[in-house]
Amino acid sequence: MSDVKNPSSLEEYAHSDLAFTRTTPYGTIAEPTYAGALSFMRRKFSKNLAGADVAVCGIPFDTSVSNRPGCRFGPRAIRQASAILSWDYAWGWAFDPFDSLAVVDFGDFIFDPGHPMNVPDELERQATAVLSQDVATLMLGGDHFCAYPMLKAHAKKHGPLSLIQFDAHSDTWEDTTNRIDHGTMFCRAVKDGIINPQTSVQVGIRTNNANTRGLTTVTADWVRNNGPQATIKRILEVVGQNPCYISFDIDCLDPAYAPGTGTPVVGGLNTGETREILRGLAGINLKGMDLVEVAPAYDHAEITALAGATLALDLLCVYASQFNPAPKSSHKS
Repeated sequence: MSDVKNPSSLEEYAHSDLAFTRTTPYGTIAEPTYAGALSFMRRKFSKNLAGADVAVCGIPFDTSVSNRPGCRFGPRAIRQASAILSWDYAWGWAFDPFDSLAVVDFGDFIFDPGHPMNVPDELERQATAVLSQDVATLMLGGDHFCAYPMLKAHAKKHGPLSLIQFDAHSDTWEDTTNRIDHGTMFCRAVKDGIINPQTSVQVGIRTNNANTRGLTTVTADWVRNNGPQATIKRILEVVGQNPCYISFDIDCLDPAYAPGTGTPVVGGLNTGETREILRGLAGINLKGMDLVEVAPAYDHAEITALAGATLALDLLCVYASQFNPAPKSSHKS
């Protein structure tokens, strides 16, 4: 097998198992989409974060779900689906994020499911260790509770954050205890002071909860009636240039576009308009991001996993956009 020397090469039959064999963290190199070791976007698997800009971290945890379980297999499914995307840079963006960012796949955080109440602290500890090396994270869930220990770790480093939440559910239902629940953790995050509700926004909401905890709610109906560009404007008005964290629950998408999730709700966003919204967030002060709640057991033809992988790649592009990477000359949004 030839050594990987040229990150611009698209000779997909010249390279294989790039998750282990690539010699540079930069560039997009093609290998057969149906073969090889699977990592997110064929990035190198590494526990060594020296020189890395972003670590892709899986959290295979789903014991806080309120309906169908199975998103513990989400990180694996997203990595697998990303193989079909990894030969080219993301459509609609003027640059390849891997030209400017050294991205590694850190693998999955580990925890003992036999001690469930210890899991949040263990996840926070591992996230803190990654962030302490001045590396940003793209977390692949796992259920949405996984965002809570990630936010705690980020807030320790960056201070209170503005949350940009894409979701069918508010996840701000009352929580007066330390329950591990994927529907109450943003209530706790507000009470803990790790997110600033006045500069936080929820997009795609279509379930009832009168108590928003002060977060701005942009419903799925509002997005449909006003369009992606108005939605982008509304998000930017709320968040501004405050340090922010994007948390993307795949059930923000309508079940027609993401059937493989635990709590699907009809009437959601479609994948195309969602990608347009994410592209419109280029240049925000993004500190961390996640993509959660992909449950492959309920998926069809990898529709949900592919949407998750594509949107996770878009999140990387949003992160890269704030560093003004050199533009490419082709795709126009």
